[in-house]
Amino acid sequence: MGRFLFVVPPLVGHVNPAVGTAAALAGRGHEVAWAGHPELVRALVGSDAVVFPCALPEDGLSRPADLKGPAAFQFLWESFLVPLADAMAPGVRAAIEAYDPDVVVCDQQAVAGALVAESLGRVWVTSATTSAELVDPLSGMPKVAAWLDELLADLRNRICGGAGSADPRFSPHGVLAYTTRALLGPAELPDRVWLVGPSVTARPASGDDFPWDWLDASPLPTVLVSLGTANNDAGARFLNAAAQALGGLAGRVRAVLVDPGGLVEGPVADNVLLRPHVPQLALLPRLDAVVCHAGHNTVCEALWHGVPLVVAPIRDDQPIVAGQVVDAGAGVRLRFGRADAARIRAAVETVLDPAGGHRKAAEAVGESFRAAGGSASAAARLAALPAGSAVTRARGGA
Repeated sequence: MGRFLFVVPPLVGHVNPAVGTAAALAGRGHEVAWAGHPELVRALVGSDAVVFPCALPEDGLSRPADLKGPAAFQFLWESFLVPLADAMAPGVRAAIEAYDPDVVVCDQQAVAGALVAESLGRVWVTSATTSAELVDPLSGMPKVAAWLDELLADLRNRICGGAGSADPRFSPHGVLAYTTRALLGPAELPDRVWLVGPSVTARPASGDDFPWDWLDASPLPTVLVSLGTANNDAGARFLNAAAQALGGLAGRVRAVLVDPGGLVEGPVADNVLLRPHVPQLALLPRLDAVVCHAGHNTVCEALWHGVPLVVAPIRDDQPIVAGQVVDAGAGVRLRFGRADAARIRAAVETVLDPAGGHRKAAEAVGESFRAAGGSASAAARLAALPAGSAVTRARGGA
């Protein structure tokens, strides 16, 4: 049996896909540990998770709400991911040396994991929790690509003394891509990219107090509105417009609107349920549409259940994911900055209309997800890796 170390950033959407893969490995008898932020990892994995702590930048991790496009990309790397890698590197190194894993599974945005693992001669695999990097988003921007290469080279020099040469976003040993062709589209991919499908699995209970009786009280179509866990800073205007839009469909639609920051102002219509959080995976089988920011996790979880989408991307990978949803026929896209109540209401009506085919397309994507195997396929790929590191040989591994 093998020993696997998952290196994850302090981002819920990046830990969740790894949770299912780790559970599938444990189910096969393998040992699993984590390197990351202990409080977040244990909240998502379980209180008994083995977690090696990694520090966060002293200045914290946050981004201005109004950053979009190239400015958001530059800030993401220069002021978020690189400082995070600098902070995490000592913890990752200590975790590898103490835990002695056969394989290090590195989230694509926890680049310290890849850089340190390669510098120590370990087998490492990339966990790509979004498909955006797979389609080479910088192919038409050579100057930006060169800038990022230089940024990563400087980071490698600082934390690894320049050791290694692989792109930390794409392991030569393998890339777990939590998607399928039905959503990704026809992009050319190297053989080492494994399209395993989304890792959708049960999560630790977190005091579920959702009023299920509210859903049972009416047969009306139900719509979920959520901007995920990292967009509270940018969501006030959109969430208020969504509350108004769906309130205007009283008698035709009910809506569950996730508002963790208490951003929705004033009373809402009786057909709109405001909640600071929801048990999303338990709720999805009972939904008829999802309105979201095109975060890869939310999109894949909705499509897994055959639920069509209204996507309003904000930044980062979200425009790419939103384009994939539209190209698959599984939803419609709104411009986040221009999504007023009228546009949101019209988009919801569109995806709920059976004649539009969005539900059927969403179900087709979901079928492809389940056929790909998700966490079970990811675990099988990891378990099949040749055990060739010097450390594994020292343990007597084959």
